[in-house]
Amino acid sequence: MSSSTVDASTTTTATPSGNKRSRVVLASLIGTSIEFYDFYVYATAAVLVFPTLFFANDDPAVARLASFAVFGVAFVARPVGSVVFGHFGDRVGRKGTLVGSLLVMGVATVLIGCIPAGTTPGWEVAAPAILVVLRFCQGLGLGGEWSGAALLATENAPAGRRAIWGTFPQLGAPIGFIVANLVFVLLGSVLSDEAFLAWGWRVPFLASALLVVVGLYVRITLIETPAFQKVVDTGAVAKLPLARVVTTSWRPLLLGTFIMLATYTLFYLMTTFTLTYGTAPADGATAGLGIERTQFLWMLIAGVVFFGVFTLVSGPLAERFGRRALLLGVTTAILVFGFTFAPLFAAGAVGAQALLVVGFTLMGLTFGPMGAVLPELFPTNVRYTGSAISYNVASILGAAVAPFIAVWLWQLGGGSTWLVGLYLSSMAVLTLVALLLSRETRDRDYQQVE
Repeated sequence: MSSSTVDASTTTTATPSGNKRSRVVLASLIGTSIEFYDFYVYATAAVLVFPTLFFANDDPAVARLASFAVFGVAFVARPVGSVVFGHFGDRVGRKGTLVGSLLVMGVATVLIGCIPAGTTPGWEVAAPAILVVLRFCQGLGLGGEWSGAALLATENAPAGRRAIWGTFPQLGAPIGFIVANLVFVLLGSVLSDEAFLAWGWRVPFLASALLVVVGLYVRITLIETPAFQKVVDTGAVAKLPLARVVTTSWRPLLLGTFIMLATYTLFYLMTTFTLTYGTAPADGATAGLGIERTQFLWMLIAGVVFFGVFTLVSGPLAERFGRRALLLGVTTAILVFGFTFAPLFAAGAVGAQALLVVGFTLMGLTFGPMGAVLPELFPTNVRYTGSAISYNVASILGAAVAPFIAVWLWQLGGGSTWLVGLYLSSMAVLTLVALLLSRETRDRDYQQVE
């Protein structure tokens, strides 16, 4: 009697590996939360602060371009990080590699908040150079973070619940976005412009140290995942995971990249482009909506709430209907959604809010299943490397260039966003092709070693 009671209790609190469920959830969630928190903190600072403090120039446009160029350094570093951390994740294990990626990413983020301004005498050259190096380090850490977090969640998941557990690291995107924007809204409301420029901008970077400390504590206490332990026990550890995945899993590597393409494009259009267009002057050379920045940030935060809710909803849907069927339906909806950009934006603030709600709902439904879909494409002994490369190469094709292409298309359209919507629909077509060429992965043996 007592033995059965203990067994029942254990199944509700522990995973097949013996890790507590709450610890797996927190450990997989904390890193991706820092990842997206960092993105928005840096992106906002790149607009508001860095052009003045680190890239002072007589032409503000040149200073802003220099600031965004450094922002893009992380996208170049991410594929490098996916190879480096993927190598150790597939050879040493998920647990130790996740501790390393979080340390690299977290320390770099905190140190950015400590750099003397480039306007400080003697730091005119050193300060921007250090910023570039630290931004590259952030990209390295980020390159290995998502894949490890997804594997931590899915390789600890009970049978038939991988897609549900795979949504845990995906929740880091809406959480990081909301926290980062709330921090800037709060700082903007309590500090003068002078105080914010002098020291206030450092607070969001330094505050990430708390998340890093919590994440390290949780991850250090974890037990290695059962899937990787089986690789070790059977002597199937790949000597060179990169070479192995390229030679034996090149097809899923390509498919995974394009399966993720529309998701990344939608995400960066819904966050960076909508903010640019929504706050641009309505009577400018390239007309926007002319909405006040703080008001539009609140509109974005409201939309991201739907992102978080439907990320959670996507897990059970992917288990019930299958990953491929769900993503085919959602990607088709994204294709159609692209054609609504111009009419919804033309309706002003109300239409923009509707666009944000619909777009972020689709974002949750497409991003949520990816925590299971990409890792399921690869055997265990190259799963970290394979899923990391697909995810991060897609970030270059679908994310790094999306804001620049969108702004160019907006200007080309003379202030209309119909070309931007067409761009999103085109990316959705490429993802649909990849999905049609792929197979359902719901029933795949996740313990398959190689």
